[in-house]
Amino acid sequence: MIKVLVVGGGAREHAICDAVCKSEDVELFSVMHNRNPGIMKLSKDFKIAKETSVDNVVEFALSKNIDLVLIGPEAPLEAGLTDALREKGIQVCAPTKDAARIETNKEWMREIMDRYRIPGQIKHKSFNDPKEAKKFIEQLNGNVAVKPIGLTGGKGVKVAGDHFSSIEEASEYAKEVIEKKIGGEAKVLIEEKLEGEEFTLQAFSDGKSIFPTPAVQDHKRLLPGDKGPNTGGMGSYSAENWILPFMEKSDYEEGAMILQRVIEALNNEGCPFIGPIYGQFMLTADGPKIVEINARFGDPEAMNILPILKGDFVEICFNMAEGNLARSKIDFERKATVCKYVVPEGYGIKSMTDQPIDVDEKRIIEEGALLFYASVNKRDDKIYTTSSRSLAVVGIGENVEEAEKICERGLKHIKGEHIFIRHDIGTKELIEKRIEHMKKLRG
Repeated sequence: MIKVLVVGGGAREHAICDAVCKSEDVELFSVMHNRNPGIMKLSKDFKIAKETSVDNVVEFALSKNIDLVLIGPEAPLEAGLTDALREKGIQVCAPTKDAARIETNKEWMREIMDRYRIPGQIKHKSFNDPKEAKKFIEQLNGNVAVKPIGLTGGKGVKVAGDHFSSIEEASEYAKEVIEKKIGGEAKVLIEEKLEGEEFTLQAFSDGKSIFPTPAVQDHKRLLPGDKGPNTGGMGSYSAENWILPFMEKSDYEEGAMILQRVIEALNNEGCPFIGPIYGQFMLTADGPKIVEINARFGDPEAMNILPILKGDFVEICFNMAEGNLARSKIDFERKATVCKYVVPEGYGIKSMTDQPIDVDEKRIIEEGALLFYASVNKRDDKIYTTSSRSLAVVGIGENVEEAEKICERGLKHIKGEHIFIRHDIGTKELIEKRIEHMKKLRG
């Protein structure tokens, strides 16, 4: 019996646990900061603890004789959880603290891309002097993205047109990032703002080579029609042919080549990258450009690809950890997926916490949809919201249109006075808008 520990309590981790449990002769254990009912149900045993509390997680792993650890969120990677587990002889399918810098240090990521001349690079500079930052913002006519260097839970990046409308406002935020050490450092990264359509390309990596998975498009904006504040992601979709309707096959191949080059660069730097990795790309008129690289599965994007994975997920993870991905039989069903998040009212601004949600799991499954619990707490057989996303419903179909309908049918069986769903994700209208946008850009 293989004992697998999954660290994290969100919907991404519920999807990971679900994939683990499809493997034979596996016992699942988990560590999470919240009482995720989906993960609790699948686990033989679990511990409620902060995922960044390295000693706690290591102690739990040792006490349960864990054979393999999978880490969902980015914060425990930065805290060095992989390194601490490996020191105790426990196999981990996740990057070390050093390798995870590809996500946790945006400045270093850009330096690696420069040093190894990796395609997909954009104009960028980092500053610890607000006056110098302002000069660079002026050079780019205020058409910039202003980024803290370190982790901010996906909420620290501000972009021209979305968050500010003048050089002054961009410079003010750059100054604030430096002075308040947002992201942990008195430094700011200024990048050119890209025009195009974003897509996510996730991949399995064994430190030397990658196996790319179907492309996914996440929707960061809270409100329909891509309006409202940026969030951790309101939902996502993938198409049956692995590429998105606004992409060419060559765009997908170029994205995969860029990720392969990143893996080779990290290996060369002496910090081979083991585990899932993904590129957040902007598809521009000049092809795919890197917005950022993340040292894990995406959330929600993991929920689009893991349910359609063909092959033994636990075996794939062992092969990644052992540096031998080629041994794995990996494939994905030729199916489309649509994922939509249910979030607490006020999410993205000020969430209404501790509100009950009524979830009819049986009816959701009868509709042919999948349910993944996220940042909720289970108390006395009731489910309550926290400040983050609550749960996700996924539809899988022969095409995006069918998947979207199945997802919507599943969502009907979730009730709550204080919940919100962005219903336009995966709809024909929104996808047409994306296609038209790319046609216009490519002339």
